[in-house]
Amino acid sequence: MKAPIRSNPMLEKLAPRPGRFALLPELTARQELALFCRALHREGYDDHIAGHITVAEPDGTFLINPWELAWDEVTAADIIRVDGDGIVIEGQWNVTPAVGLHLAVHKKRHDLKVVLHNHSRWGLVWSASGRVPPVYDQTSGQVEGDPVFYDEYAGSVDGASEAEAAAEALGQEKWALLKNHGVFVVGKDIRQAHLRAITLEHRCRLAWHVETLGEGQPITDPETLRVAQMSDDLGFPFLWEAMARKEIRLDPRVLQGDPTSAIKGKAK
Repeated sequence: MKAPIRSNPMLEKLAPRPGRFALLPELTARQELALFCRALHREGYDDHIAGHITVAEPDGTFLINPWELAWDEVTAADIIRVDGDGIVIEGQWNVTPAVGLHLAVHKKRHDLKVVLHNHSRWGLVWSASGRVPPVYDQTSGQVEGDPVFYDEYAGSVDGASEAEAAAEALGQEKWALLKNHGVFVVGKDIRQAHLRAITLEHRCRLAWHVETLGEGQPITDPETLRVAQMSDDLGFPFLWEAMARKEIRLDPRVLQGDPTSAIKGKAK
């Protein structure tokens, strides 16, 4: 049985709240998703045009990055909207055939807003090895628990039955390694999904490097990681904002093109 995660007054005090200095400009959902794509690409979610992120909207539709574009070139203008069947209802690009995997998870997990899949650089190594990487440092333990290892993958997840089976295997968990395929991460919002995604990739990368030296010394005592584990619910205060600001500095055009944006046209 997993030990309950205790509240952390320090993290709660530090969490962004109204009245404090704005760490980011007010963002639309499309701008936030575009920034998320850019930030994860920099972390190793960079298998060309592969990979997709869905964000559930209050009206039952979903925002998703377009199939044709690499994650490091997506802007707010490029984000498309699909209905509950995965049909594009807004936007000029196409949607990935694998959107069914996301929709199957969203239908089972109404607590989730964000679902992402990619063939991340280091996550793919461990998905191909058939093992879940151990935790070797505090950063690797920022999110409690091991990812599910889904070992029944036999090709793409374009079909409804394959998507349903993968969604069932995820259950109520927060992340998964898909055998010989890649990673799957979910979250209640982009902040939480960002922390989970970068933690998983860091964990996979460090574990590979440690084990190339020989036998490592994994951290197995949950108490050792109690501060890091408590950050998952909050999404680690300030981290998402810092990474999003970095992407805006590098290419302000990432925010352009969303007609609902209050800062449309200001980035050059």
